[in-house]
Amino acid sequence: MKLKGKTVLITGASGGIGASLAKLAAMRGARVVLLARREDELRVVAQAIEAGGGSASVYPVDLADSVSLKRVVERIGAEVGVPDVLVNNAGIGRWRYLWEMDEEEIARTIAVPYLTAAWLSRAFVPGMMDRGSGLVVNLSSVASRLAWPGATAYIAACRAMRGLSDALRADLRTSGVRVAHYESGPVASPYWRNNPDSYERVPGIARRLVPMLTEHQAASALLSGIEAERRFIVPSLSLRLVYGLHGVLPGMVQWLMTATGYQPSRRRSA
Repeated sequence: MKLKGKTVLITGASGGIGASLAKLAAMRGARVVLLARREDELRVVAQAIEAGGGSASVYPVDLADSVSLKRVVERIGAEVGVPDVLVNNAGIGRWRYLWEMDEEEIARTIAVPYLTAAWLSRAFVPGMMDRGSGLVVNLSSVASRLAWPGATAYIAACRAMRGLSDALRADLRTSGVRVAHYESGPVASPYWRNNPDSYERVPGIARRLVPMLTEHQAASALLSGIEAERRFIVPSLSLRLVYGLHGVLPGMVQWLMTATGYQPSRRRSA
């Protein structure tokens, strides 16, 4: 898929992979539509794009709030139209056991990314179907396939994103609208700063086998996958090798993820 002249909507575009992807897509000639909660950071990204001669539109919104998101979707439809590419990149949530989280934190961890991706797909996919073309890209992580201790709601949300990708792909098989699913290992992004004490829960085996990518590396791999029209995008050879091993010896790989994972005190805090 050539991005020149295309409209690319990216959630979670105020930093991390989303901001890097927006800049790269704009360099390819795409018009980028940026969604995130922090307006000031969105505008910094947009200004950088425009300074390089690109085109960017900013729509600040709480992606976990369906009412606010619906209003923004209506504005985008009126001002920009149906995007050619919808990139569901936003994700939040500290890695915690369920009993370490309150109900609101669990709900937000699942709402962004999964519910946001479902809401936006519901809003824009019908227009893509009418046009006979379009691409939905859902971002997740290795948690789409593997589990480890101490990140329950996060892992559940990633599994939901994988399920959404697979189900949408089946729904859209004859429509001309494609669905891609992106899975990465750790990325050096603001995610870890915004979700303190989460990185310490990355299993030791994953730290040793899957090097951390920079934001630019992760976004470049994503962009290459979009342009090559891949259904599944995995940004690093090391992670592809882990997946290959998991396909042959799933029990062993899962045991290693659990055994080298987070080991807290067995006693719960009061």
